[in-house]
Parts: sequence; C-alpha cells; structure tokens
Amino acid sequence: MDFPEDLYYSREHMWLKIMGNRGRIGITDYAQQEMGEIVFLDLPDENSPIELDEVFGTLESSKTVADLHAPVSGEIVLINRDLEEEPSLINDDPYGKGWLVTVEIDDPNQMEDLLSPLEYEDFLEKKNASQRGANKPG
Repeated sequence: MDFPEDLYYSREHMWLKIMGNRGRIGITDYAQQEMGEIVFLDLPDENSPIELDEVFGTLESSKTVADLHAPVSGEIVLINRDLEEEPSLINDDPYGKGWLVTVEIDDPNQMEDLLSPLEYEDFLEKKNASQRGANKPG
C-alpha cells in the first residue's frame, strides 16, 4: 500500500494535503481497497461548512456504504466534479485524480491530531493485528 510522505492521515482513513490555507481531502489507498469498486458518492456543495470528525459525505461500493469524516474543519471551496461521472477514479488514483474536496481550513492546529505516513502505517498494522486476534477460534 502507498502512503505518500506529503500527506497527513486520519484514523478514519482520510488524507489531507496542505496547500497554503487550504487542504485537499481524499480517502486512503487502504480505504479504497477495503471498500472495493466505488460506484457512487455523495458530497456536499461548494461553500458548505464541514466540522472536524463530522460526516460530510458518503461513498458507496459494491460491498458497503461508508461515511466520510472530516479530518479538519473548514469551508468546501472545490469539489472534484470528475468523480460524478467516474467515481472509480478513487480506486484508480486515490491520492491524485481521486481526491474528493478542497477546503479552506479554519484551524490549522487541528492537524496536530492527524498522523504522519509512518504513524498511519503503524495504526493500520495494530488495527489489522487486533482484528486477526479477534478472529482466532477461542
């Protein structure tokens, strides 16, 4: 799995790329692999506020529907309109053409709770190890 060095990651499997006062948001490679082929998404309109850790949209795949949790608070200034026609871009290129929204960040201090690529990878390893442990016959 790929975890680009220039991104911040949330425990809800979102990534954030800082661009001045703005942040581009998407889902991680891990999340898109877990979901399977994404067939539909529901995102808020531009100029909509989003709040840290609150649900701001959903993704639907052949397997499940997943809520999108905001990694920071802010106002959506741009939505990736290409996803309306081709939601599978999220699967094909989650860190590039599959980005979801760009926000004007309200509080840069909120990024302190996000994870570095190494911290996110460690988080996933621990999560997967605990799931494997929970699935052992007792």
